[in-house]
Amino acid sequence: MSIREARVPIDGHVLHVAESGDPHGRPFLFLHGWPESWRTWTGVMAAAPAGARLIAIDLPGIGASAGPATGGSKTALAALVHSLVDDLGLADLTLVGHDAGGMIAYAYLRRYAVARAVIMNTVIPGVDPWNDVLRNPYIWHFGLHAVPSLPETLVRGHEREYFDYFYDVLSVDPSRITPESRAAHAAAYGGAALTAGFDLYRAFAQDAKDNAAFTEPTPTPLLYLRGDGEGGDIAAYARGFRDAGVRDLTTATIKDTGHFAQEEQPAQVWSRIESFAG
Repeated sequence: MSIREARVPIDGHVLHVAESGDPHGRPFLFLHGWPESWRTWTGVMAAAPAGARLIAIDLPGIGASAGPATGGSKTALAALVHSLVDDLGLADLTLVGHDAGGMIAYAYLRRYAVARAVIMNTVIPGVDPWNDVLRNPYIWHFGLHAVPSLPETLVRGHEREYFDYFYDVLSVDPSRITPESRAAHAAAYGGAALTAGFDLYRAFAQDAKDNAAFTEPTPTPLLYLRGDGEGGDIAAYARGFRDAGVRDLTTATIKDTGHFAQEEQPAQVWSRIESFAG
């Protein structure tokens, strides 16, 4: 698989964009979560046919993407993604987001026209079962990461070891997240990028308020994917999306995966996305 990389100026930011496949093909835009970079999608991109246009970015402030701080606001990040979509002329787009990238995808589909969206392995702030997740003691890192400055103090210089904890605990088979991938993700959070990553959590309270403002139904078709080893009741997530106004919803589980489905079972993830996109 050949990767074409570029740095695209967007609204005062410079976004790192990695592409593979046919530059004139049907586009799929991938948004990573925490603690990852665009490289989390390489297996999915490799599983896709050559005729598709596969685009993965480093989120603003992370990896090779640079620019002013966004504070982690999913609304602000969705606006930057929308500007990138316009700049690249992506028609008939399938927008795919994992973890915090899925939160951005939700903010996007609520504000902008998009052909279809895929949200993976995440809960959406303000959308059920959001409050249940916040009360879950196993999700302790949501609280820690939201504290100003403290997580940077604790993690800086130990990014690889700290991130490894999450890959190891949240994966069915941690060996599927390779040393090369782990090293690339850790490197993407050096310097100020570490704060950009934790800011994704610090914005959750505002994200929940922003999402609560949308009470009208949305026509955008949405596919929600969850690893079968991740835990949580996918039916509860489906109810939350429908109650929030998502009328065209499909759900599916990815077999033999935990939280990082795109790295644990990339071919299976692509198959689900491709089938959904028709």
